[in-house]
Amino acid sequence: MHQLWITALLNKYFAGMANAILGIFHLRPEYPQAPISNYVAMQLLVFVLLVVTFAIVRARLSVDNPGVLQHVMESLDAFVDKQGHEVIGHGYQQYTGYLTILGIFILVCCLIGVIPGFESPTGVPSVPLGCALVTWVYYNLHGIRRNGVIGYVKHFMGPVPAIAPLLFPIEIFSHLARIMSLTIRLFANMFAGDMVTLVFLSLFPIGLPVAFLGLHIFVSFIQTYIFVLLATVYIAEAVAHEQ
Repeated sequence: MHQLWITALLNKYFAGMANAILGIFHLRPEYPQAPISNYVAMQLLVFVLLVVTFAIVRARLSVDNPGVLQHVMESLDAFVDKQGHEVIGHGYQQYTGYLTILGIFILVCCLIGVIPGFESPTGVPSVPLGCALVTWVYYNLHGIRRNGVIGYVKHFMGPVPAIAPLLFPIEIFSHLARIMSLTIRLFANMFAGDMVTLVFLSLFPIGLPVAFLGLHIFVSFIQTYIFVLLATVYIAEAVAHEQ
């Protein structure tokens, strides 16, 4: 089994802990000596990097002399906030935090694969699926919270009672399909980008792969934006009845 250096390091010191946690859920890893996979290790690395970055930004917050990191974080938050205002409308502020963190996490997961010795965890289906599932649960819970269970169920039936029996299963299927749509879109683009870069890197070690690395970065930003935009649209639809 191919392991990144950081995966091997984590398995060396935390394999026992990982096996114990998996045992609680009656799960048995394929390789008990290396239960931590590359994509899990990369997600943990991204998580640690983000926590450290946020801690540094918070410790250095300044109104008079903001640093570069503060400017970057404020710009990202302002961008998502503006998009939320345009798409969701009234009450959009309470969703900005989730959408911003979601976007930052996906973007870093995509971009970290550019660094030699690392891989993009979003190139593995489980990671985009996890983001899609969390987003799906998030917007549905907020839809129920804003409209109530009955009011939210009516949201799936449409405005015309006569066609409600036909429209309801279609809407349910459509909402479930969003999980697959979000997952496949992000995974397929990142996986394809990684494969193309690796192929050309093996053929042309110098020169041409730089262009594909630039393409990888461009695709990372585009796919992150699309994922966050769709999440914003789904939230807007879920909470629309109370606006």
